[in-house]
Amino acid sequence: MLKELIKEILKEELADGVQDMPGQLPTPTPPESGSLMRGYVGKYVIVRSRNDGVNAGYLVAADETGVVLKEARRLWYHKPVEGAWYEGVSQTGLDKRAKTATRATKIIVEDYSITLCTDAARMSIEAAPDHLGGDDDD
Repeated sequence: MLKELIKEILKEELADGVQDMPGQLPTPTPPESGSLMRGYVGKYVIVRSRNDGVNAGYLVAADETGVVLKEARRLWYHKPVEGAWYEGVSQTGLDKRAKTATRATKIIVEDYSITLCTDAARMSIEAAPDHLGGDDDD
């Protein structure tokens, strides 16, 4: 029942001509069937999980068991340009003091949450230098 209601709401929103504005979150594609997350496949997202931390990348697949990201980067220190926490990063991008890992395909098998990123945030995260660790990892 809940799945059908969510699908109907998303269809109505998209039928009303909702369009992405520069600097705003992309409009998710409504799921055709199955998982609610299907509408986010291909979008650049931040995924927060208990054991694997905060990661950003392109959503390949997601269901109740976990999530797959390509070109994923762990956000070790995720200070946003503006705002707070990783939600601020998803809107405004990374501050120059943020620390990110090298890109990889990641499969995260545990509870997770997904936050959509703006184009500005995506470009900021993708452009951040790889942090290779070392003595300054306080």
